[in-house]
Amino acid sequence: MEKIIDENKQGETLIIDKKEGNQRKLFIESYGCAMNFSDSEIVASILSEQGFNTTKILEEADLVLVNTCSIRDKAEQTVRKRLQEYNAVKRINPKMKVGVLGCMAERLKTKFLEEEKIVDLVVGPDAYKDLPNLLAEVEEGRDAINVILSKEETYGDISPVRLNSNGITAFVSITRGCDNMCTFCVVPFTRGRERSRDPQSIIEEVNDLWAKGFKEITLLGQNVDSYLWYGGGLKKDFNNASELQKATAVSFANLLELCAKAQPKMRIRFSTSNPQDFTMDVIETMAKYDNICNHIHLPVQSGSDRILKEMNRLHTREEYFEIIDNIKRIIPECAISVDLIAGFPTETEEDHQDTLSLMEYVKYNFGYMFTYSERPGTLAGRKMEDDVPETIKKRRLKEIILLERKYSEINTRAHLNKTVEILIEKASKKSDLQWSGRTSDNTVAVFPKEHYKVGDLVNVLITDCTSATLIGKAIDYSKNN
Repeated sequence: MEKIIDENKQGETLIIDKKEGNQRKLFIESYGCAMNFSDSEIVASILSEQGFNTTKILEEADLVLVNTCSIRDKAEQTVRKRLQEYNAVKRINPKMKVGVLGCMAERLKTKFLEEEKIVDLVVGPDAYKDLPNLLAEVEEGRDAINVILSKEETYGDISPVRLNSNGITAFVSITRGCDNMCTFCVVPFTRGRERSRDPQSIIEEVNDLWAKGFKEITLLGQNVDSYLWYGGGLKKDFNNASELQKATAVSFANLLELCAKAQPKMRIRFSTSNPQDFTMDVIETMAKYDNICNHIHLPVQSGSDRILKEMNRLHTREEYFEIIDNIKRIIPECAISVDLIAGFPTETEEDHQDTLSLMEYVKYNFGYMFTYSERPGTLAGRKMEDDVPETIKKRRLKEIILLERKYSEINTRAHLNKTVEILIEKASKKSDLQWSGRTSDNTVAVFPKEHYKVGDLVNVLITDCTSATLIGKAIDYSKNN
């Protein structure tokens, strides 16, 4: 639930530059969070070496892959519907092979081969390097499955191709897996134990992206704050590390600083944070470097201490407030966004009011808000009754959304008559005559194109806004351009 789901990207088809000599065609769709879209880039890189070029035309594909999400039931139902659509095409093109990747593959394993007769291969998130072997099995007429979760795999040695990239912004994966056993979340079971990627490989990827013209990266992990590199191995085994390993270990704050110093003009973002692991040195590092963007995504899920305990969130309401106070004291202009769940099992009206009062205290810039959806395999799914009626869940969610929108609009309006730096990402959806980009605090802004181009960092005077979008006029290039 703590993963940012961009509804506009769901079902996006991956297209990369054709490689000379490749004869086979790959159609790959991605669903879920940014980690899944990042993983699709890794898969494309691996399959490009196996003779596949990508296509947007499903009917001409030799191999169809769907990268799946298990965070919400809605995501799984969408994938099942897509598999039925693939099946209709497969009747016309029986040589077409279909595979399910990612978290849903990990959760359901062999059930996919049994229930969805269309599926030829099932590949978990740690097994993408095994795709060439699995495809060979499928081509021999056998179903293929690899859902083994790894203690080492970070794909640090795979240079990902960029999914439908604008050539300006990119995700850089820094951790895989998660050790936080939140009772509502399926991620630890679908992505395994937490392990961090070698910082040298991360910096090499950042430098390579800068050389290719990228202007902004997002350091990506299920929980970036718990990044810890001490020469390899699981985070939980750090206590057994040697004194030298402990003395030279790289924390998330250290990694942030390494990235900021490696490319001082590249914007750096990160997602997702977890309050129980979020430390003061991260805030201090953000304040120290101008190129680290002023935005922190800090999911809380509930404002009630009782519900936080039921969720196995290892922080309290007061501890969360302390983090917020420190952020606002050290980086007053920092935007804060959130994930919230309405209607978790046993949630009372008093618990819900605690969530609303927490929102009043923080005044979030934006958020991702859902009703509770029971996920099979989670502790909540096994041990807790989903006892809050759907009508009450929806009413509480509506109240949460209305309050979030109130403060989102207030925070957006706070930019009026100010000059802000915008990284131009693309043309505005509403007008070809305007550019669209984001401020450091992740607010979307539009302004006339004039002589500027995608990838430019521009100072823009904000003259108007809607509830969520800034409207302005470019003054000149930013000093960081």
